[in-house]
Amino acid sequence: MSNHLKNQTSPYLLQHAENPVEWYPWGEEAFRRAREKDKPVFLSIGYSTCHWCHVMAHESFEDEEIAELLNRYFISIKVDKEERPDIDAIYMAVCQAFTGSGGWPTSIFMTADQKPFFAATYFPKHSTGGMIGLWELLSVIHEKWENDRPTLLRQADEIVSHLSRNSPAGDMPVTNLTEAAVKLYRQSYDPKNGGFGRAPKFPAPHNLLFLLTYYERHGDAACLEMAEQTFLQMYRGGLFDHLGFGFFRYSTDAQFLIPHFEKMLYDNALLIMGYCKAYTVTKKRLYLEIAEKTAAYILREMTDPEGGFYSAQDADSDGEEGKFYLFTPDEVENLLGQKEGEAFCRHFGITESGNFEGKSLPNLLDSDISDKSFDQFLKHLCQYRAKRCALHLDDKILTSWNALMIAAMCRLYQTGGNAAYLDCAKRADRFIWDKLYDGDALFVSFRNGKRGVKGFLDDYAACLFAQLALYGATWEKDYLDRAKQLCRDVHDRFRDDENGGFYLYGAEHESLILRPKETYDGAIPSGNSLMAWNLVRLSQLTADETYRREAEDQLRFLASEAAQYPAAHAMFLSALLDHEVPPPKVTVVLADRADAVALPVSFAPDTVVRLLREPTKEFPLKNGKTTYYVCRNHSCMPPVNELKEMI
Repeated sequence: MSNHLKNQTSPYLLQHAENPVEWYPWGEEAFRRAREKDKPVFLSIGYSTCHWCHVMAHESFEDEEIAELLNRYFISIKVDKEERPDIDAIYMAVCQAFTGSGGWPTSIFMTADQKPFFAATYFPKHSTGGMIGLWELLSVIHEKWENDRPTLLRQADEIVSHLSRNSPAGDMPVTNLTEAAVKLYRQSYDPKNGGFGRAPKFPAPHNLLFLLTYYERHGDAACLEMAEQTFLQMYRGGLFDHLGFGFFRYSTDAQFLIPHFEKMLYDNALLIMGYCKAYTVTKKRLYLEIAEKTAAYILREMTDPEGGFYSAQDADSDGEEGKFYLFTPDEVENLLGQKEGEAFCRHFGITESGNFEGKSLPNLLDSDISDKSFDQFLKHLCQYRAKRCALHLDDKILTSWNALMIAAMCRLYQTGGNAAYLDCAKRADRFIWDKLYDGDALFVSFRNGKRGVKGFLDDYAACLFAQLALYGATWEKDYLDRAKQLCRDVHDRFRDDENGGFYLYGAEHESLILRPKETYDGAIPSGNSLMAWNLVRLSQLTADETYRREAEDQLRFLASEAAQYPAAHAMFLSALLDHEVPPPKVTVVLADRADAVALPVSFAPDTVVRLLREPTKEFPLKNGKTTYYVCRNHSCMPPVNELKEMI
């Protein structure tokens, strides 16, 4: 049988198209049916590579008993969080308000006018271990809907009213935010295992990027130590796929040994940037090698033939979490021979007892990470594991995540000088403008020849970020011009002129029960944080007073939002550092256009380079030749003609 999802393009929705549950996609038809039938709505939000989404689907949504209850008493709606971040943002906030935490699958019960009256995440089919089962919960909510509806409606109004209130602004001065964040990171830092807080541990590379930038500006050795130890431990443990490369989503334990086995495009993009930055700061070759290995994985497995990047690979294979990645010693010895196999297993921690459900995930926690003698076997083992079972690929192409990977590939090109990464970034950029732009607006996603809904703040902010990265890697004026246009688009579509900051969705989007304005950085930097960085960089690249004012307005807005817990706003803090203690700035006045060709990889990637194709009164040519003006730490050096002298 099939339901109302069969004509959707989202891989997540299509995974549920054959469920006995009469799922609807989000839309007026579902809410009209709820009003006509006088039924509450059950909203389930997830994504296609989510392990616990799979578990709930197998236990409940493929189950005839659960389907019978849902179909009789509810109108059921499925939403892919990656294609509708606006819906996800609102109802994740609802879930956190009800439970104190969030996650996926997100399970929401609400009225036909979209007001929620109960929310949680995963439910088993039947109650167990103190957790109510979905079967029992559906019966309770149906009884309440029939016999005590005013209580549910009052609860719905209260939660909407609560979430509609503006959060109080912090009273911490802006100048203290970066120091306060560093103090918080120190308090939660795990000196033994790296990372912050207790398990589960997420990579959060934007936090590490901030710590490295803070070290550069202020020389705080503790920030460098925290970042380096975390980068090393994430690589040594099972969070990194040592056979096929690339990083998993997060670690389930404190030492980064056993991950949650899905691989997400955005994590790998941000981690490429992070390891490149670590190499730039320390000059330790290992960090660049890790970034290059991660990029090799992206190019091999996550890149569309036309240049875009796919979204994710699943945690499960054949219904088992992590099955694709696990080995036994016998398997390895059969493949490599006893002597080489035993040595390989010792090096990568593959044991008889295993480290995950009786099998082993390769890791380097107890090994010499500089030993490359086993690299010769990796391709053979990768080919073997690919034949054992398959990984589900979420092949939709998301604008915001693609933009982050474009910026990462630009950073890798600037760091290591390999032009293949720049070519990859340019192809992906062309994909966005060919497939995800209609001449007026960006769109969220592309799959099977169809675009998703119109783009949100995150799509525009990330694309602007990517254009600035491409400009920094090429100095091609078209990228800077496009960045300026995107900046105008963001202001026109999302700006809150009265209170500052940017809304997640614009006036042209569907109006929901709330209009969120996200500021904290979760798994990826928020659109508002990215816009702070973008505006600061545009003001420095162009010396345009308008961008400077807009950057300062955005920084003030985010400062009040970040004051209560600044460590949750790392991308904004990086922008604040760049504004308060600017990176080195070089103004290049060209006498010969050909002089620009070799320049992008001549500078450290964070250097702000302003390119003038004609001399000005403030920046004349010296000796009639291309001239470099270098400013650092609020002071400028005499102009020079030689690139080597400038560097």
